[in-house]
Parts: sequence; C-alpha cells; structure tokens
Amino acid sequence: MSRQQYLFTSESVSEGHPDKVCDRISDAVVDLFLAADPQSRAAVETLTTTNRVVLAGETRGPSSVNDEVIEQAARECVKQIGYEQEGFDWRELDFQCYLHEQSSDIAQGVDASDQKDEGAGDQGIMFGYACTETEDFMPAPIHYSHRILQDMASARHSGAAPLLGPDAKSQVTLLYENGVPVKATSVVVSTQHTENASQEEIRELVRGFVTDVLPEGWMPAEDELYVNPTGRFVVGGPDGDAGLTGRKIIVDTYGGAAPHGGGAFSGKDPTKVDRSAAYATRYLAKNIVAAGFAPWVDIQISYAIGVALPQSIYVNVDDKNPIAGDQIEAILPKVMDLTPAGIRDHLKLDRPIYAKTAAYGHFGREPGEDGTFTWEKTDLIDALKAAL
Repeated sequence: MSRQQYLFTSESVSEGHPDKVCDRISDAVVDLFLAADPQSRAAVETLTTTNRVVLAGETRGPSSVNDEVIEQAARECVKQIGYEQEGFDWRELDFQCYLHEQSSDIAQGVDASDQKDEGAGDQGIMFGYACTETEDFMPAPIHYSHRILQDMASARHSGAAPLLGPDAKSQVTLLYENGVPVKATSVVVSTQHTENASQEEIRELVRGFVTDVLPEGWMPAEDELYVNPTGRFVVGGPDGDAGLTGRKIIVDTYGGAAPHGGGAFSGKDPTKVDRSAAYATRYLAKNIVAAGFAPWVDIQISYAIGVALPQSIYVNVDDKNPIAGDQIEAILPKVMDLTPAGIRDHLKLDRPIYAKTAAYGHFGREPGEDGTFTWEKTDLIDALKAAL
C-alpha cells in the first residue's frame, strides 16, 4: 500500500548556475553544427571557471563552423545570461577550444546508407515520465522549482529586479496526501545579488516570486522560507564554483520523481539516444497520461550502439491501473517508430533547437513555433486510442 502522507523535494538551478552556463554553451555549439548541416555530429563538453571557458569533444560537420565561430557563440551565451562581473565577463574570459573529429569507429556504427537502418549513437537506458500533478504533466515539486527561477530571471532581464544576479538555485518541498500534493512545507532560494543589496531586501524580493508561483494557500510558514541562508551571495557563477556540462541531469528531467538512465542531454546531437530517446519516452508518457490511460506512467527504453531497434521497452503503471503496462508496451511501436532515425524524424530533432533547452528543464515546456520542445506536444492521443 502506498503511503498516505509524505514529503517530497525537488530543486532547480538558474541559467547562470556554473553547470548551466556550460550546458548552454555546449548546446549552442550543437545548434551551430545543425544549422550548417542537419547531418552534423557533435558531442561537446564545456568547463567554466574564473574568467575561463574550455571546450572539448568530438564533432563532424562543415568547416564553416570553426573555432572562431564557436568562440563567438560561447561569448554570446555568457553575454545573454548576463555575466559582466569581474571574475566572469563575456568580453574578458579566456577561451580554449579542443574539439576534434568524431571517431570513425563510432561513425561506422551509427551511419547507414538507408537512414532507417541507422544505429543508435551509444548503448544506454532512457526513461520518460508524466503525471497529472500539474497542467504540464510534470511532478509538482520540480514544476514549481523551475517556475520560481524562471520568473526571477525574467524580472532580472527586464530590469524589474536589478538587485538579482544570474546565479540562483531553488528547492521546493511539498506535502503529499493520498498521492496528491497539497501545500509547500518549505522553500529554499539562494540567489546571487549586487554588493549593496541587504539580506532583508533580497528576502522580500524573493518572497514575492514564491508567493506568485505557488498556488493560493500553499506558502510555507515564514520560518520555512529560506532565502540565501548563508546571508550573502555576491560572488557567483563560474567565478564562485567551476561548472561542467551534464551535471544537472535530475534538474533537467523530473526532479527525482522518476528514474534516470544516467546520460546527460546537453552538448549531444540527436543521433545520441541519451537525448533523443529520452525526449521520445517523455513524448509517449505525456500522451499516454493526456489520453487518460493512467494518472502516471514511467517508460524505459534501451539501445545498443550501432543497432537501430530498441533492445527493450518497459511501461510501468500502478498495479491497479485499468490498463496494464504490458498492454501499453504492445502499442508503442505501432504509434511511433522508435529507431533513432524514426525518433528524429517524428519529433523533427535535426534542427538547431537545443540552446533553449539548457535551463529550466527539458520537459514541461511549451512547444514553440520555432520548432522547440516538439516532444511536449499531445498530438499522439488519437493514435494511441486507436491502437489500444
């Protein structure tokens, strides 16, 4: 029997968090290659520290995407995030690029004369999840953690909150009763701020964002709202802590409410199933829940490098769900081609759409007219119902 009452916590980090700066740069490089040639390959890792950005990894694409173009894109990412501080400034930082050609051993396993026979870019397991806790079919703790930071970032960029800096983290703990979130018991927000801002000013500012985001009546007690608990957060971003691509995989997905296969997304072109198959399983999970098949669903899929078809598909639903997991498993290959090429074609992933995914989660986002977040569409409902 599931627990009647429990607490669950998820965290988010802002676009100015050191690791997210790296994710943004890595995805911007992926976008550069895909914009130049949709058949490009990229696996880009970024390191940031005090006034330094270092890139490493493997690529295959047009020579027009050279080190100079990549450096310009990296600096633009830092500028757009908002770093013009002494220890990390888009104009002054030292940039080093160590990208090299993709291994031919990897390429021969992925490429094929017939695209439908293209193999997966690596072995691995990927998970997708959806539930009815929020309108975007995401777990509530990660949903509200993201929203707090998104609203703070919007106010900072617009000039409405000039005391705030780019680096920030949030953490939301919710009380669940009978499997349903009913209120927040604590909220933690740590945000970089200007030198002259007082703790009281920052607390009052942050309280407003939290109040606006949480549903009415969900605010925790005043002593359970923790704002900059250390009392000061002026030095932030890569100047305060080193950053690396791919270190925030739980923030990127479901906040710990669902399993994770272990592979990061950012910096990888869509032939890498760590990314594309995770998007596909989220797409399937969201459509399953939106179709009313289950109040929550967890999907696992696995691949072998160089092999097109999945090694396994597993669907987990509540034991008492009217539609069993194995029934859903049987129809998924009928409604979507789950080969790497099939996923990319269905979700239109061979496009420069990835920089926008680098912060505030890859899931629970609105599909854009520019082709971003196609995996968040609920256009598979009729096909699922017909197949079942």
